[in-house]
Amino acid sequence: MGADTKQLRTRIKSVDSTLHLTKAMGLVASSKIRKALESMHNGNDYRDAFEEIIAMLSVYDECKKTVYMSEREGDKTCLVVIAGDRGLAGGYNANVFRLIKSLPEGADVIPIGKRACDRFGGEVVLAENYPYDKAIELAKRLCQDFALGKYDKIGVVCTRYNSMMSQEAYVKWIFPISVTGEKKAGGVIFEPDEVSVLNAIIPEYVAGVIMACVKESFASEVAARRVAMDSAGKNAQEMINNLELEYNRARQGAITQEITEIVAGSGI
Repeated sequence: MGADTKQLRTRIKSVDSTLHLTKAMGLVASSKIRKALESMHNGNDYRDAFEEIIAMLSVYDECKKTVYMSEREGDKTCLVVIAGDRGLAGGYNANVFRLIKSLPEGADVIPIGKRACDRFGGEVVLAENYPYDKAIELAKRLCQDFALGKYDKIGVVCTRYNSMMSQEAYVKWIFPISVTGEKKAGGVIFEPDEVSVLNAIIPEYVAGVIMACVKESFASEVAARRVAMDSAGKNAQEMINNLELEYNRARQGAITQEITEIVAGSGI
């Protein structure tokens, strides 16, 4: 019986250490979430501004004929995959990798985030502090590869932030550019001409999309980690309560057995 109580004390101590860890990680995630959401909204606004301009340019037939807006029949695909820098974020990373498995095989992958880099190889590029100069460098390379016909489709595998409790992995397709609704320029004059303006802003647009996806994915990661740590903390506390109850029963049983042995030995 003594061995049982000793083992239970060890387990309680171990689970209690886990509880302290989950609480600490939950607090860290809580401290980051407000800044991450603010950065996400700014990134989305920046991307939306470029998408509005492209929607205006898509009205012109000359722009529709450019290489960036022309549909292709090939299946050569490039995917920028954005995952987290760390684990313990529920299904955040798993959802991204599961989505990739559902896509056609053979795509070239450019990873962002330590977990994505570990999975697909290459230089480790962190998602939390992903700089704009890397985004514009990548955007120019993707634009050049698509214009030269190296790829027929280019997209970003990232995570959409719906709420603190809900995040969804999806693919944001960049090329060929598809505009859901054409928007009239409303008196805007593009100089020197519409095609030149389109070609000039495309790299900035792609960089804006990449940055927006990285920021939204990071906000999703932080939110997922906070929810996961809250859930883990509740489970750890429940486990501690059950173990303490089991420990008290075992200890009471040991005391009862000792009293019984003493009484039996005294001949009372």
